[in-house]
Amino acid sequence: MPDEDRTLSPYTGYTRAHWEAAADSLLAAVAPYATENGALYHLPGAHTSWSGRLSDGLEGYARTLLLAAFRRDEKALERYADGLAAGTAGVWPRVEDRSQPLVEAASIALALRLTRPLLWDRLDDGVRQRAAVWLGDALTAEPWACNWELFPVTVGGFLAEVGHEPEASRAAIDRGLERIEEWYVGDGWYTDGPGRAFDYYNGWAMHLYPVLHAWLADDTRLLDLYGGRLSRHLADHARLFGGDGAPMRQGRSLTYRFATTAPLWLGALTGRTPLSPGETRRLASGALRHFLDRGAVDERGLLTLGWHGPDETVLQGYSGPASPYWASKAFVGLLLPPDHEVWTAREEPGPTDRADAVTPVGPPNWLLQTTTSDGLVRLHNHGSEDVRYDPYYTRLGYSTATAPSASYDNSVIVGDDPSRTGIEPLGAGDGWVASRHTAGGGARVVNLVVARGAVEVRAHLVAGADPGTPVRVTGWPEGDGVHCELLPVHGLSDSAGVTGPGATLFVALARLTGEPDPLPLTESVSVKVKVEGEAEEQGEYDVRVSWPSGPSTCFRFRASDGRPSASSWSVKPR
Repeated sequence: MPDEDRTLSPYTGYTRAHWEAAADSLLAAVAPYATENGALYHLPGAHTSWSGRLSDGLEGYARTLLLAAFRRDEKALERYADGLAAGTAGVWPRVEDRSQPLVEAASIALALRLTRPLLWDRLDDGVRQRAAVWLGDALTAEPWACNWELFPVTVGGFLAEVGHEPEASRAAIDRGLERIEEWYVGDGWYTDGPGRAFDYYNGWAMHLYPVLHAWLADDTRLLDLYGGRLSRHLADHARLFGGDGAPMRQGRSLTYRFATTAPLWLGALTGRTPLSPGETRRLASGALRHFLDRGAVDERGLLTLGWHGPDETVLQGYSGPASPYWASKAFVGLLLPPDHEVWTAREEPGPTDRADAVTPVGPPNWLLQTTTSDGLVRLHNHGSEDVRYDPYYTRLGYSTATAPSASYDNSVIVGDDPSRTGIEPLGAGDGWVASRHTAGGGARVVNLVVARGAVEVRAHLVAGADPGTPVRVTGWPEGDGVHCELLPVHGLSDSAGVTGPGATLFVALARLTGEPDPLPLTESVSVKVKVEGEAEEQGEYDVRVSWPSGPSTCFRFRASDGRPSASSWSVKPR
């Protein structure tokens, strides 16, 4: 890496030269693993995806080609041109319904579109024809009902541009863009298909592909639509990075690591961003440096399957040896010329650098809790769910400094069942967020978090469980350089309690902090619980939260006969 530049980049030391060096290093490291004809990149490792070794080799080609395209490395592109000729001559598997080659076809098409004068226009006519035919299967292949709908869009955008099956290409574009409208929920947020799966696929897929398509097509109408959504999303996305550059450790495909920075660069590239140039680079460079400094690249220069170093807990069945190279999307910023202000402006503080904040995020029903003293961001999850990829969706909390534990941190465990399904958002406001879910044995749990600084008040109303059912409330897991606390307030001894004959309320204080000597929790907040009526019948619980130098708010829980359908809640101002 080049020397740090703490004048231009006081937060990270990174400049464009560091991004170029990182891209060059990653490209050089994968080159020895290409097959002789260059069509496949078989990266080392025993972990094979469920699509098989041949598909994994195509993935290695496609995802590193995308990196070469953003880098605009003509020498590297020559190698990939040879691989394209061989791959489309019968080496690559065909693009079929719901097959992994559909994903990789999108990366190849996008790379060819971005580098058309450097790669596509220099190919022989026969190679171009074979490549267009191979890609053309993506126009009609059935995608999974999620971000995959955008892969035919991306292929169609390129094929329409080069005049191959223009009607089918346009139909694929229109069909995919129409489908994602079903999943747009407002304020810059999409779900990743039906349901309530909110994660980084918003940034590195749901926004990236439509915005890049509109930008490359010079379609002002589409760019206004999708660029406007991107800009709104970035206001929330920027808050998901810790002071040390770490992205929030939530959702699936986390091995893509600094691909989380792609929407930041995309906003600068298209002029659709609320962030200043210096803030954009500070956040993006912070994330790149975070991973490079913590072992994401091994001694061979290869991205490993994991988070920092190798870590199988963040993998899915579709993860193959080359899967981490979707991180190539982070280098979309290199499409901006060296004299662009995003590269020349002095780094400016990001949200986590500026001030403590507790920020509600409406569509996913999240509460983001940020503290500048330790640079931590905590995500209180009261609306995102995808049980296929538990534990990275269904826990009550995630952070930039901790990973979900096998012992079910941030959970309400009813009986011995830690499940949390049917998550129903109940709203978020100034310093609070709430939800309802189904727990063990069919019990229903209403959850409330009230936060200020690093301190949290957690309240859980459990209804529909048999009397005497044990309930355990868990807090944050341990993490490097951070300290976690959980202190019972009501209905709990240590972290455990039992249900009564009706709906039962459990309240605790929690904290995750990197401060070495924080104020005791009992001096940081006052919580008083008042029970009106008979709790086992028409009980009402009032939870009054008072901060020493801040507001006091009363939250009211209502229960009726302990029936899950009757559990409700409301918020009453001071």
